[in-house]
Amino acid sequence: MHKTYSASAAQTAHPLHPAQARRSGAFPAALWRAACAAAALGVAFAAPAQAQAPALPAPETVTLDKLGYMSTFPPEGAQRVDLSNSYKYPQLRWAVQHLRELQPTRNIRRGGAAPSALPADPRPLGAVAFDDDKGQPITVDQWFTRTYTDALVVMHKGRVVYERYDNQMKPYSPHLLFSVTKSFTGLMAAQLAHEGKIDPEALVTKYVPELAESAWGDMKVRDVMDMTGAVRFREVYTDPTTEIFGYSWSSGLLPRPPGYQGPTNVYDFLKTLKKEGEHGAGFVYRTVHSEVLGWIVSRATGKHWAELMSDNIWQKLGTEEDAHVMVDSVGTPLQGAGLNATARDLARFGEMLRLGGSFNGQKIFDKAVIDDTAKGGDREKFKMGGMAFRPGYSYRNQWWVLHNADGAYEAAGIHGQFIHVNPAAEMVVVKLSSHPVAGAGFTHPLTLKAWAALAQAVRR
Repeated sequence: MHKTYSASAAQTAHPLHPAQARRSGAFPAALWRAACAAAALGVAFAAPAQAQAPALPAPETVTLDKLGYMSTFPPEGAQRVDLSNSYKYPQLRWAVQHLRELQPTRNIRRGGAAPSALPADPRPLGAVAFDDDKGQPITVDQWFTRTYTDALVVMHKGRVVYERYDNQMKPYSPHLLFSVTKSFTGLMAAQLAHEGKIDPEALVTKYVPELAESAWGDMKVRDVMDMTGAVRFREVYTDPTTEIFGYSWSSGLLPRPPGYQGPTNVYDFLKTLKKEGEHGAGFVYRTVHSEVLGWIVSRATGKHWAELMSDNIWQKLGTEEDAHVMVDSVGTPLQGAGLNATARDLARFGEMLRLGGSFNGQKIFDKAVIDDTAKGGDREKFKMGGMAFRPGYSYRNQWWVLHNADGAYEAAGIHGQFIHVNPAAEMVVVKLSSHPVAGAGFTHPLTLKAWAALAQAVRR
């Protein structure tokens, strides 16, 4: 699919398309092919706000029923999705529901207990009308279709009031969550900080001395948690000399070019990144911070990220299905991009947050941790991150905080993944999608309109 990508939404465009670069002699052949692969992602890793609306396929033309991927035995020709095309569109629509069939993963066990209840109180929210970001009328059902949604679950006061699936997605289907993964890692770290097991004011090297010569050598843990640490990590998908390619090759997200001699796992790659700028000066969204934070969490606990997810979150929530996370060649989980889970289990997680950290008779996070996250971070520092499409937002513990009248906050991932929590409206929304455009800048103005419309509707 892109083979799991998450990354900054504040990118700098490279002046050359890979084809132009090759004609100019800028890249060796192997690197040119790699650049083409990344360019084929479109904005698969996460792109900036679009200055001009791209041409999108009609949603009804790219449904999995229409495309017929992997539907014959064996799949042949254009029906086949594998590592050679899973990052392309529309093959990505199949890949986000079938990651473990394409990439190595580690299971996140739900345990043997009966699933916790998700009581239903269906309401006709699909017919709710609102004005979109262009001032044109739209309904929730039309928004669902227009944004290539695979699953949408709306909860109000602990009850499922709307639930819809499309594109072969089922209530039991796992979906790749991309950067929603970061928000789980962030809450793990925040809980450990609350318990005194991690010191946010300590240097990263207190927990990961291997990073002493890297950008994190003189960085505080808090700067990692809130992405205010200064690290040179460029994400220019037509230039294979930028660091996003090193991350992708080391983690297995993209095939390594012939003769590749670089790191072959995420942790070795992190050691190569250098400081650029002043730590704490401003927010800059970088996936590698989440990988470092996950490393700190595992060092502080002595446990694998997937084990912590199972023991401390998934089993306590009373989830219906196991989850899983993509891992690299040495079993390192992609703690900023690789989580896969069902919409209903994510709704349980969101409801737990709305309730202040407890659910299913279990305390999963301390209320102080949830409150600290929901209050947000420094809004002035956030403005430096180049995300004007998120007006008024801040970033705290790897969660996006809206600072609106309802106190809403959310986890978000490229191609349209969300866990949106609105405490004042007593609402949780889970949206899992496979939009052709990865970057939130293209769809987020409409998303904000939809959140407001849903909040108003559930209050009636």
